[in-house]
Amino acid sequence: MRKSTSRLHVRGQLVVLGLGLITMIARAVPAEAQTGFDHAPFDALLKSHVQNGMVDYDAFARAPEFATYLQRLGAFDPSTLRPADQIAFWIDAYNAYTIQLVNAHHERESIRNINKTLGVIRGYGPWKEKLAVVGGQSYGLDDIEQDILCKRFHEPRIHVALVCAAMGCPPLRSEAYVGSRLDAQLDDQARTFLLDSPTKNRVDVARNTVFLSPIFVEFRDYIRDFGGSEAAVGRFIARYYPPGPERELLTNGHFRVEKTAYDWTLNSLANARRAMQR
Repeated sequence: MRKSTSRLHVRGQLVVLGLGLITMIARAVPAEAQTGFDHAPFDALLKSHVQNGMVDYDAFARAPEFATYLQRLGAFDPSTLRPADQIAFWIDAYNAYTIQLVNAHHERESIRNINKTLGVIRGYGPWKEKLAVVGGQSYGLDDIEQDILCKRFHEPRIHVALVCAAMGCPPLRSEAYVGSRLDAQLDDQARTFLLDSPTKNRVDVARNTVFLSPIFVEFRDYIRDFGGSEAAVGRFIARYYPPGPERELLTNGHFRVEKTAYDWTLNSLANARRAMQR
């Protein structure tokens, strides 16, 4: 009887010890690492200060909650997240730090004016600046796009989600990306860019010509991410067209490509309003 009582006592102590260790571990791990990263503050800022893809940069510069959000990005390790949440995290980080880069340099005309040498952009100047801090490590915007998102996740739709602060870019969404809705958000973003901006992307069946933004066929090696050839790009784009002659042309690949002009004017609300007044 004494042995039985002793064993129960020892087991009880082990259970208590185990629960204690679990509690200590839970307290040691940041809450965000257990439940994901909360992009709600950035989401609220995007809803308030982005209209039709155009950004109120001055409002972001004045917002203390934006500075707080960047600090939280800087302290968080996204490797603790599920893959979809990681992709959403890095897209949001890229877009947030692009806004910060523009504001840090007080630039209001074009992101390409940042870090010029004798009037010339060298080595992807603005995109190489180590401004973005994530998990205590500094990155350039190009590092986030090329070394993290492209190499780790192989998701071509990131190219319509990352917004490089130019009018020629896909529009900046008025909401943050989140892992739970990432697939739907990326599809909606691709559809919007491809179907709602004819000066950037359109299909001319009569001329067997597909007019495309340079992001699909010219920028860096993006075409590789869309399949590696113009025909593959066509098949990718066809997913977002309803059944009809445009989709048939994109699918069969019997078209020629013409690149549309890329407007590097800063994608600010102020610049958009000035353009409408001309």
